[in-house]
Amino acid sequence: MNGAHYHLVLNHLPIIMPIVGLLVLIGGFAVKSEIVKRTAYCIFILGAITAFAAIATGEGAEHVIKQIEGISKSLIHEHEEKAEVFALLSYALGIGSIVALWSNWKKKLYATYIALAILVFCLTVLYFGQQTGTTGGEIRHSEIR
Repeated sequence: MNGAHYHLVLNHLPIIMPIVGLLVLIGGFAVKSEIVKRTAYCIFILGAITAFAAIATGEGAEHVIKQIEGISKSLIHEHEEKAEVFALLSYALGIGSIVALWSNWKKKLYATYIALAILVFCLTVLYFGQQTGTTGGEIRHSEIR
């Protein structure tokens, strides 16, 4: 396996995790279950970890993909820029989820407000995840350009 293969194996997880986490968090609000909300926070934390892994494998993928004829360096650069922003936002969502998990666990009065903030912030993260995924796909899939 080369750098591109590792990146392809990992790069979908940071996009999928916030989607799953958002659905679980909404479910936690719907059924009024703190355990379900805690599960969502753990999914967001896992998403941040997978974002780190995807970023870590990006350079290796770039070295491999630049060797292929017809690959646009500008598309790679655009994807890299979007991925960096997405990763930072994913890390922030993970850190915020640690705070939310702690406040929920300790039954703090403001835990619901943090949960709502996490829910709204997750939508921002998902927007940048979509941008990152699209620009990454455009590198090899001319049909979506």
